[in-house]
Amino acid sequence: MAQASKNSRTTSATQKFICSCGGEIKMKTVFENGKSKNQAECDKCKRVERRPSDFK
Repeated sequence: MAQASKNSRTTSATQKFICSCGGEIKMKTVFENGKSKNQAECDKCKRVERRPSDFK
């Protein structure tokens, strides 16, 4: 019998990050000086940090 691959057996869950103001945090890629930077931005209060865990 054929078996399922290892990746198909693992559960896949996306994690939602919530700001202290109650808005959802989304990752955005910004190009500055020829380099791409990832930034996390809150939809509600427009606060910008380097990564979602910095909002705590």
